[in-house]
Amino acid sequence: MTLDRYQPVPLDLDATRARWMKRKGFRVAYDALADEFATLNELLGARKAAGMTQADVAEHMGIAQASVARLEVNAGSRKHAPSVATLRRYADAVGCDLHISLAARTRPGAASPARSAKRKPARPAKKRKAATKPAAKRTMKAMRSATAKKSGSATKRTATKRPAKRRARA
Repeated sequence: MTLDRYQPVPLDLDATRARWMKRKGFRVAYDALADEFATLNELLGARKAAGMTQADVAEHMGIAQASVARLEVNAGSRKHAPSVATLRRYADAVGCDLHISLAARTRPGAASPARSAKRKPARPAKKRKAATKPAAKRTMKAMRSATAKKSGSATKRTATKRPAKRRARA
């Protein structure tokens, strides 16, 4: 049996991206994630410019290397967005200053396609439910517990406490 050596195929990212941009809906989705890509690019660029590894950054921040990896992967994610304090600690660790800026949209009044598509309609405010127990029942319960404390007798619940069931392991 002969083993063939693995020969990696070079990836031309620009050509691949150009081919993907021709697909229906890809450009809209790609443009919607532009801010996430920019954030990720800034974090990775700052770390590379400092000549640091994720482990080095983690040591300076006082966290685990896996946390730095998660921060760099999810930096622009709307689901797991890092706090400003975390970004500031990351910037300090790589020897940078944190600057946050807002820029005018290229098309005034146009909402981001991803944000407008994900936006849910406003729900009406929920009405608070009234207390589940009427006032008379609440007072009777309080009186019973006060009487039980005075007389030193235990309530039925505490006297008949059941042991926890154990499951048989397979």
